[in-house]
Order: sequence, then structure tokens, then C-alpha cells
Amino acid sequence: MSDRIKKAARHTSQNEDLIFLKSAPGKRGLELPPLDVPPADVNAALGAHARDEVAGFPEVSEIEVIRHFTRLSTWNYAIDLGMYPLGSCTMKYNPRVNEFVARLDGLATEHPYQPQELSRGCLNILLTLQQCLLEITGMDAATLQPAAGAQGELTGLLMIRACLAARGNPRKKVLIPDSAHGTNPATAVIAGYEVENIRSDSRGQLDVEHLKQIVHDDVAALMVTNPSTLGTFEPRIAEIADLLHQRGALLYMDGANMNALAGVARPGDFGVDVMHLNLHKTFSTPHGGGGPGAGPVLVKKHLEPFLPVPVVVEKNGQVALDFNRPQSIGRVRAFVGNFGVLLRALAYTLAYGPGIRQATEDAVVNANYIRKKLEDVYELPYASPSLHEVVFSDALQKKFGVNTMDIAKRLIDYGFHPYTTAFPLIVPGALMIEPTESESKEECDLFVDAMRSIAEEAATQPELVKTAPHTTRVGRLDEVTAARKPILRWKPKLTSSTAG
Repeated sequence: MSDRIKKAARHTSQNEDLIFLKSAPGKRGLELPPLDVPPADVNAALGAHARDEVAGFPEVSEIEVIRHFTRLSTWNYAIDLGMYPLGSCTMKYNPRVNEFVARLDGLATEHPYQPQELSRGCLNILLTLQQCLLEITGMDAATLQPAAGAQGELTGLLMIRACLAARGNPRKKVLIPDSAHGTNPATAVIAGYEVENIRSDSRGQLDVEHLKQIVHDDVAALMVTNPSTLGTFEPRIAEIADLLHQRGALLYMDGANMNALAGVARPGDFGVDVMHLNLHKTFSTPHGGGGPGAGPVLVKKHLEPFLPVPVVVEKNGQVALDFNRPQSIGRVRAFVGNFGVLLRALAYTLAYGPGIRQATEDAVVNANYIRKKLEDVYELPYASPSLHEVVFSDALQKKFGVNTMDIAKRLIDYGFHPYTTAFPLIVPGALMIEPTESESKEECDLFVDAMRSIAEEAATQPELVKTAPHTTRVGRLDEVTAARKPILRWKPKLTSSTAG
């Protein structure tokens, strides 16, 4: 094992069975108080659907539950343990002030079905967040409804379709660069559009000359990620916007990489018509587990009539929900969005204030520091200046039979979560690295040292890298079988007594 693994070391890792296997009849982790309402007749209410018990439900004590989940947690990596260099995901630290605010009485306990007159405080929070996001992006109006970036994309394209239909021609095509996020083409198809690809030029940027050839009267919009998935800014973005507008098309910006722009540049100022933000990325709200998430959509004035209902507005000095929107595309989510996530994003934004620019600059400095420290041992396929993330390739390591997945797996042994592998697709064998502003120079140095050590191992001990990880509870998984034949449910083994 490499003597350069400084961040991680072997330690006691307790085995743990499934909680179902700990079950024993009669064990309890809590006692419910006596009913203070008349008991319900379950059989009368549910009929044939009523059941006396939940088959296989584990019966365990409180301390067994606590120890079970605590032990399982020690097997996992987390942002509270160290750096998450996942490129394009912006896995930054979630400040505890966000969690404190989200748990305050009167916020954590409010119900979405409350009358508006009892929800003025919550509505004021939503309006304040909208105003902050509009100032940061340079846009004119917003909806906080979408629950994630992909739903934000769909919301934006549906508004584009509604706007163009109101002009008399919804058009047929959406143009998408080959460096775009994978959700972009899927979103365009779901919105009813045909997709046409735009190639990147030799610098990894959108080929404007190619764009000029294919922007015709049947093009509704261009979906561009800026900065792109290469972590580079599109320098001709204002020219691109003008070109689209001259042909009656609109510019959609995927705001997943806004962590490189917040406080520095505003998309609304360089011609973007509609965009979404991933609050669980740039604005430090939690990731993972299929949620929570938030993907607010921000638009220019000409798209405002088509915002989903209800819209949070200020009327006669009071904040209210406006449902009277005859051109609205309708609801895209229940209520007014994922309130707990929106609240955390506002806490983050207000805590930083104008300092959000410093966060952006720190993220860019960290990415460029890592780029400079590694560009002599990993191939840099595009020389364009990096912003918040850097993309290398495994071309140098492939000479020794080592690929990006091998390097990522070996990085686990060094105490880091793997970077994003094999993306973007325009870089074969990509290593996509985004440190964010959360990481200190000391953590970046540990990461750099690990990556340089792995590059050396690839050249001198390739089998060590190709068979990694070596320090985890399980070794290299069969990911193809796991993806094609996943086992997502535990079932007890039948015995002779249960089979009869």
C-alpha cells in the first residue's frame, strides 16, 4: 500500500447485519401514549385491505436502532468527512446556519394548506429569495416551484413553447451543444421538440459558425450550459444570444454551473431569456437520496406571463399568491415548491451577502490550483481557461492499461470520494474535478498529492490501481450487473415452516 496515503488509514469497522435479522418478537423502541380520541374500526374503514400486522417488519429496541444506523453511517463518505470533487455537481459544505434556520418554530412547523393570511412570514421568505436570485442572475421574474434542475429545464422549455405559440409559431427544434448536461436533450424531447446537436470547436466551446448555419425559422431555442461542462466560459455568449433573437429563437441557460458566476457575471446581462438554478448546488442545500432539491426558473419580462401558478407577488403592501394568470403553463409541482430547501438557500445567500462573489472566486482559485498542480501528470484535452472545475483525461494512464474508473476507485483508498468519471462525453476517459469554495489549501494539497501518487502507481504498479479499492468493506463491484439486475428489496428466506 502506498506510503503517501495521508488522509485515510485503516480502522475498526464493525460488521452489521440487516435490521430485519436483528428482529425478535416483542422488542419495542417506543411506547405510544393512550389514545385521546375514539378508536377507529380499521376493518370497517379498509375492508379487505385491512391487515393485523406488517409481514416481516423488524421488532428491535431503541439502542439497536441507534447502533444499527450509526454503524452503517461509518461505512459511508460524507461532505462532513472530506472533499467531494464531483465535477458539475458542486458538492459543497452545507453550513449549519442553514439547518438552524430551517428548524425554527413557525417555519419548520408550518403547513402548506394554511390560509394565506396565516402564512405571510413564509411568503415573505419566498419573495425575498426570489428577489435575491433575480439580483444575482439579472433576470426579471421567477418561479420557485420546480423540485430539481431537470424539472426546472422542463418548466423553462414549456414557457418558451407557450411564448412562441402566443406569437403564432411554437416551432419544432431545440439546439443543444455536445458538451451539454445529459438532461438537456431529454427535457427538450419531453417538451415536444426535436433535438439537433451542435458540435464544439477545437477549444471545447460552442461552434458559432456551425450555429449560424442551423438557426432557422423552425428553431425554438438553444439550451446552453455556461460555464460548460468543461468548466470554461462561452466567450461569445452575447453574440450567440443576438443571433438567436434575430431569428426569433430564445436562449435557455442551464444554471447548474452558476457557482462559477454568482456575484461576478449575470446571465440576464448577456442575453439569456430563461434559466434555472440548482439550489442544491450553488446555494448549498442538501443533495442526494432522490431529494430534496430545488430548481427555480428565472425569466426575462417577455416570458413572465407564462410562469407556473401560483406566483408569489406583493400586492397592496402584502405578499400573496397570484392564481389569476391566464397565460400560465399551469402548476409544475404541488404548493409553491420545496419550502425547507428554499429556506436553506435564503439563509446561505443572506449569510454571504455581497460575499457570495468571494465564494465564487475561491471556487475558481481552487479549481485552477488543482489544474496547475496536476496538468503535468494528467492530460488536459482543452487549454481554455478553467473556472470552477477542470476536466482532465486518462490518455497518459491508458498507456499502462489504467482508465479513469480505475483512478477513481483508487482515490477511495486515499480517503477521497471519486471525481466525476467519463463525463463530459466530448472528452474520452474524462476526469472531471470540482473542489468548490469549501476546501482549504490543505485539503486541496492532500487531493493533489493523492492524484499524483496514483499517476505514479499507474505507471509503476498498474495492477494495484486496476484492482482498487483495497481498503473498503467490499472490493470492486460488478457495476454492469448491479445496473441491469439490481436487488432493491430484502425478502426473508423461506423455511419449511413458512413455506407450508
